[in-house]
Amino acid sequence: MSSPETLALLEQADALCQGRGARLTDQRRRVLEILTDLSRPAGAYELLDRLKKGLPGATPPTVYRALAFLLAEGLVHKLESLNAYVGCPHPGAPHRSQFLICRQCGEVRELEDGAVERSLCSLLDAEGFRPERRVVEITGCCARCGTERMR
Repeated sequence: MSSPETLALLEQADALCQGRGARLTDQRRRVLEILTDLSRPAGAYELLDRLKKGLPGATPPTVYRALAFLLAEGLVHKLESLNAYVGCPHPGAPHRSQFLICRQCGEVRELEDGAVERSLCSLLDAEGFRPERRVVEITGCCARCGTERMR
C-alpha cells in the first residue's frame, strides 16, 4: 500500500494531466507510483521488474513510453549520471532543479535555488550558449553519511 504522500502526489499528477488534456494511464500511474514509493532513483529495468508484479505482460517499451510521458509532463526527473529516474516532489510548479546525489547511501535531494539558476543563466548567456537540456547534479556524501563517517 502506498504512503499518504504518494497517494497525494498521484492525485496531484492526475489533476495536472487532466488540466493539460493529457492522460495518466494506469501503466503510467503505476510507474510514477513505484518511483514515488521508492524515494530513490531507479533505472528502467528495475521499474520493469516491479511493474511486472502487477502487469506480467509489461515490456521494456511499456516502461520507456511511460517514462517519456512522465518526463514530458514534469512528473519525474532523469538523473543523467545514474541513468535513473526520480519522482518530482512538486510537479505542479515549473522549476529548474539541482540534485544532490549521495554516493554512499543513494539518497537524492532535489533543491531549487533561484540564485544558482540565475547564475547559471548568466554564465550561459555570457558564453552565447543555448542549452538543450539542463540538469545540475552534484555527487558526494550526504550529511547523514558524513556524520556516520566521523563516528
